[in-house]
Amino acid sequence: MSDDSVPAAAAPAFRRPGRAAVVLLLAALLVACAPRNAFQFAAPSPEAHIERIYIATEHDLGDLGPSFGKQRLRGLRYLHLDVSIPPTHRMGEIEWPKGSPDAATDFVVTGSHVYRDARGMIGAMKRHTPGNETVVFVHGYNNTFSDAVYRFAQIRTDFGVTGPGVLYSWPSAGDPRGYAYDRDSVLNSRDDFESALEALTAGPGERVLLLAHSMGAHLVMETLRQAALSGNRRVLDRISGVVLMSPDIDPDLFRSQAEAIGRLPQPFLIFVSRADRALTLSGLLTGRKPRLGVIEGPEQIQGVQGVQVIDFTALGAAENGLGHSVPVTSPVAIRVLRGMMAQARRGADAFGDFLVLDAEL
Repeated sequence: MSDDSVPAAAAPAFRRPGRAAVVLLLAALLVACAPRNAFQFAAPSPEAHIERIYIATEHDLGDLGPSFGKQRLRGLRYLHLDVSIPPTHRMGEIEWPKGSPDAATDFVVTGSHVYRDARGMIGAMKRHTPGNETVVFVHGYNNTFSDAVYRFAQIRTDFGVTGPGVLYSWPSAGDPRGYAYDRDSVLNSRDDFESALEALTAGPGERVLLLAHSMGAHLVMETLRQAALSGNRRVLDRISGVVLMSPDIDPDLFRSQAEAIGRLPQPFLIFVSRADRALTLSGLLTGRKPRLGVIEGPEQIQGVQGVQVIDFTALGAAENGLGHSVPVTSPVAIRVLRGMMAQARRGADAFGDFLVLDAEL
């Protein structure tokens, strides 16, 4: 059938991408061809701050580079890395070495240890950073292992997190061309992630706070859905809160996931930005439909109970890149969030279901 025979009503399905979409696609291809940063070991500096990052990962510890095209492994490996934050660190940034790594100016790794199992890692973590609530960070699409480790170290430093924390590193391709690969990896990771949550909440009174970015939010929602459908309420009841930052999820799918989960953990926060160019590209790749991380109002998740949305659009002007991590990379947003956290600890009244932050704050 020739193009001339396509009915007029079907024409929109064949429209070419707009100029902005083409620019985004070209940028993604250029980035894909560029070498990725990897963490490097260096001697410690007495003036640097050390963040010990505990990690549960599906990666092969003998090959921690980009995973695009590699066979996925099953089962988890446990380790920690001591990440040195330089005294020159600027809020919201990761200071990758531009030459030889130097702990005085760069993020570097100064030590590491691999554990035999989850029990060994959790025991060591509790001795090093006591507490009954563990922050679990789940990274997003196009993240290498090194990206995720340094990002969690930056978040812990800039937000002053001192309690237990674990990075859950699933096998992202670490390549912009691996979008479909990453979506499959998320689905493949549900069982292992649920096992990690069970281990972290096995002790009396142990709870977890889930912080997920981008496609990592899809992994969190799918795992909570799976736990609910299998009747694993013990894990669900041990979740002290969920934060989905720039979630790369179709809003209709999110509504379906939330319905299956039932009573959502509280608090349940969604951080969005209408200027998120990465999610604009994701929407193009998945059918021109806006993703959950760029919704413009509460009506787009109408019917989902117990969810609060914070719109960071106005606070992202100072952030470099695609505007995909504003809450943890914009210094203004970090300061606002820290203030909101302090208010919450003092028992201040909660905000409404949809809060749009003002750049004047």
